[in-house]
Amino acid sequence: MSLSSHLQSLSKKLVGELLYDDLVKAIYATDASVYKMLPLAVAYPKNEDDLKQLIQFAKNHKTSLIPRTAGTSLAGQCVGTGIVVDVSKHFTKIISLDEEKKTVTVQPGVVRDALNNYLKPYGLFFSPNTSTSNRCMIGGMVGNNSSGTTSIQYGVTRDKVLELKTLLSDGTEVVFGDVNSEMFKCKMNEDSLEGNIYKTIYTELESETVQKRIHAHFPKIEIHRRNTGYAIDELIKSAIFSDSEEPFNMCKLLSGSEGTLAFTTQLTLKLDKLPPLESIMVAAHFDSIELCMSAVQVVMKHNLYTCEMMDKTILDCTKHNKTQQENRQFIVGDPKAILICEVKADTVDEVNVLSEKLIEDIKTANLSYAFPVLEGNEINKALDLRSAGLGLLGNIVGDKKGVACIEDTAVALPDLANYISEFTALMRSYDQEAIYYAHAGAGEIHLRPILDLKKGEDVGLFRMITTDVSKLVKKYNGSMSGEHGDGIVRSEFISNMIGDENYQILKRIKQAFDSHNIFNPGKIVNALPMDKSLRYETNREEPEIKTILDFSKSQGILREAEKCNGSGDCRKLPEFGGTMCPSYRATKNEKDTTRARANALREFLTNSDKVNRFDYKELKDVFDLCLSCKACASECPSSVDVASLKAEFQYQYQKTNGFKFKDKFFAKSTKYNKIASRVPKFYNALFQNSLTGGIIKKTLGIHPERSLPTISKSFTSWDNFTGWIDGIDYQQSPIKTIYLFVDEFINYLESEIAIDAMVLLEALNYKVIPIYNLESGRSFISKGFLEEAKDLANTNIETVKDLISEETPLIGIEPSAILTFKDESLKLADDKVSAETISKNTFLIEEFIQQEIELGNITSDNFISESRTIKFHGHCHQKAMSNQLSSFAVLNLPKNYNVTIIPSGCCGMAGSFGYEKAHYDVSMKIGETTLFPAIRKASHQTIISANGTSCRHQIKDGTQRIAKHPITILKEALV
Repeated sequence: MSLSSHLQSLSKKLVGELLYDDLVKAIYATDASVYKMLPLAVAYPKNEDDLKQLIQFAKNHKTSLIPRTAGTSLAGQCVGTGIVVDVSKHFTKIISLDEEKKTVTVQPGVVRDALNNYLKPYGLFFSPNTSTSNRCMIGGMVGNNSSGTTSIQYGVTRDKVLELKTLLSDGTEVVFGDVNSEMFKCKMNEDSLEGNIYKTIYTELESETVQKRIHAHFPKIEIHRRNTGYAIDELIKSAIFSDSEEPFNMCKLLSGSEGTLAFTTQLTLKLDKLPPLESIMVAAHFDSIELCMSAVQVVMKHNLYTCEMMDKTILDCTKHNKTQQENRQFIVGDPKAILICEVKADTVDEVNVLSEKLIEDIKTANLSYAFPVLEGNEINKALDLRSAGLGLLGNIVGDKKGVACIEDTAVALPDLANYISEFTALMRSYDQEAIYYAHAGAGEIHLRPILDLKKGEDVGLFRMITTDVSKLVKKYNGSMSGEHGDGIVRSEFISNMIGDENYQILKRIKQAFDSHNIFNPGKIVNALPMDKSLRYETNREEPEIKTILDFSKSQGILREAEKCNGSGDCRKLPEFGGTMCPSYRATKNEKDTTRARANALREFLTNSDKVNRFDYKELKDVFDLCLSCKACASECPSSVDVASLKAEFQYQYQKTNGFKFKDKFFAKSTKYNKIASRVPKFYNALFQNSLTGGIIKKTLGIHPERSLPTISKSFTSWDNFTGWIDGIDYQQSPIKTIYLFVDEFINYLESEIAIDAMVLLEALNYKVIPIYNLESGRSFISKGFLEEAKDLANTNIETVKDLISEETPLIGIEPSAILTFKDESLKLADDKVSAETISKNTFLIEEFIQQEIELGNITSDNFISESRTIKFHGHCHQKAMSNQLSSFAVLNLPKNYNVTIIPSGCCGMAGSFGYEKAHYDVSMKIGETTLFPAIRKASHQTIISANGTSCRHQIKDGTQRIAKHPITILKEALV
């Protein structure tokens, strides 16, 4: 019986899913590290019985299980050749909360920030945090013993784990928690795997000589971020091995064990009271890194809640970033480093006293030249600046990237200044510019060398730099793994870090827990080589891939896909804002993330032996639910433009496989809408009739419950069109002349909005010249008809290049259409210079009006003073390439209009996507995540507004409410 047959048999036994096709294996071959290992299969267990079946299968077939939650591990913990067990989809319940004891019991797939949203009304929170806290999950945090910025005040994850319900390698269920001496002895005498584990632990650690050796060689006890190997140094603190009264708890060992000892199914956690409300942050400025490091011990005497460092390189990354200009306002001069120190208290008076004492000590130390005080939202801006700097730092074009290998070292605070000095010298010896961002208060430095791991020479440097840093960390008895874990990248060095005799104890403990090596092998003990199984083949011949879209800014389409580092921002839930990634929010499938699409495209393009490297059904499947919302281009820290990747893939794939009739129809829908607009009443009657409408839907693959669009008479058919086209100026001395792009959607589906725009702008004293005979090409792009889209882009640029300038801008109504001039035209048009000029002078109509408001050219005096309540939903492309605040500003022009922006992501329609039968359910589910419920809660007196044609259609179908374009609302409010 073949292995495939065995997998089929296993699949039938599971309540959950077991997948082992090429696509899913490619998607799960990587995490957020530099490693890639093709798994045997991927399992999505639904219950503990499924997990027991998987354990038995792994044992019988000599394979392994790799536990996985969000897959954001930086050290390669989530990759392996066995079965990846993804618990992020079904093990997601918050089981119980004990307010009095301040404990909560959860499943491993609960998202950290989602848990804290649940706990907030009770005045409690789970304190350990990570930079990935809006998608990382509790199981992964325990596996890595995560900490984050809060550790200096609240400790690390290990400190919060009270009880773990687990499955051992023989499938038995065991709950690990506090055990006193008597219970420990009883467990040792049990004839079971659990009993043998307790017996092994006692045998290995009971010797005083062994304990002294552990204390001597493990990281210094005062370093609270220490994850080097299994935490046997924590176990010997208990009453079993010392004079303390601390109960023995195996959770201390399992925390940070990276799923190599047991499979956790349930966790009970200790909670903390929410931190004090009042905060003040002191941003101490320094003329050198050395002075900054010397100040850490000074400031840490002040019970800080945050003590983070950022250096000049990171600060400089934000200098020319438009969105970060406001966040930089607190910076004085040109500091080489800034230490942001936050104090908290229950009252304003108390926090002021704390900050004054902190500043007094900083002054006395005479290390800092400036120490501005930040309060309220200024604190968030400083933290955003730090995060933005790191993100910008990581956006390196080309094959050289910041490589995670030495970014997790921690030393004791008294050693920090000397360690940094030696560390800097070591980096310079490798011609590496040391860039520092640090959890300074915890003695932990994050730094990644810049290497090209496609080159053998740099792979060699990868090992050498990591080896030398491990020796330096050992010199200071520090921790090589502070919070990101050992994984593949650092496990090789554990023996040298803690001494071989101590390392042999770890190996014997692994053997006791997992004698068949089922659980996540190759991590911590019996380590896989840190310079093998890399994401990229070394010294490979780079494939040459020709595309219609211009990916030159990323050095080609393959490198555009390779920009994805696996950080998993595309997995964040709707409650955490943003848009990315709409389909994942609906399905909770990794396949439907931005990360999966980029990884799959990278994998198949790299390893293809076909003439057409895009000709894979697997790629068609992975892009199928991409709505081309463009959120990834702005929300992804690496700015991976999956919408462009999808458009190019569709074009290339269809060159070999042909175009379906329905795709041709939607791509060329403007042609048919133009015909229908000549007799709109006839076509609307045809569409709305249940019989003929049903036939049309069936023919075009449109879902029967989706309404068909209403055709309007074209813009040129309106009575006053002739006056406008003849250039009649209804105002004396207009403020300026603007060109209004009446796109194909507005022109034939909602031309009344174009009329509203003309009336509004002329009433506000602008000369408006409509451009109504061009097509944006959006429908062609969305279906991969890129040759037609390119022709249109060239025509559009040629037509308007002599018209559009800073004095005469191009203004558009429909975001998806006008913003093609700022996006796809740059990638399609041959005349790049003109396309770039036009792009800089192209604006969404609300964006233009907002600018004019700021210039004082438009005021509220032009509008009524009656009260209105408005809820606004912004188009995805507006959110990605412009901003919703322009629409907010426009709708707030009338003095008594009360406007709120619905915190929605994508509406789920996305042009033809929401019409199609195969996508309708996902489309509506996306709408239900945030948008539909928010609209249903609004009173019928509340005006619903949306500036996207598709968005308005989706709102109507999903809520039976009519949404108005902001321009129509403003036109109706004219005095």
